[in-house]
Amino acid sequence: MEKETLFQRVQTMIISSTKKPKYISISTVKIADLFQVNKEEVERNIQELVSEGRLQKKALTEPPYSEIYLLP
Repeated sequence: MEKETLFQRVQTMIISSTKKPKYISISTVKIADLFQVNKEEVERNIQELVSEGRLQKKALTEPPYSEIYLLP
C-alpha cells in the first residue's frame, strides 16, 4: 500500500471526525481489509508517518485507553 494514499485516507478521517480535538483510533486490520493488503504493511506505514511527523500518536487517558492519531 502506498504510504501517501494511506496518509490521505487517515487525514480525511481525522478532518471529518466530530471529536474535539479531532482524532481517530485506527483499526489496522480494517484498513488492511479495505485496501486488500496485509496488516503489517499498514502498521509499518502508519509508524513511518508518525516518525516523519505527519501524524501524532497518543493514548487516551480515559477508557477505552485506545491509541489515537491526530494531525500535527
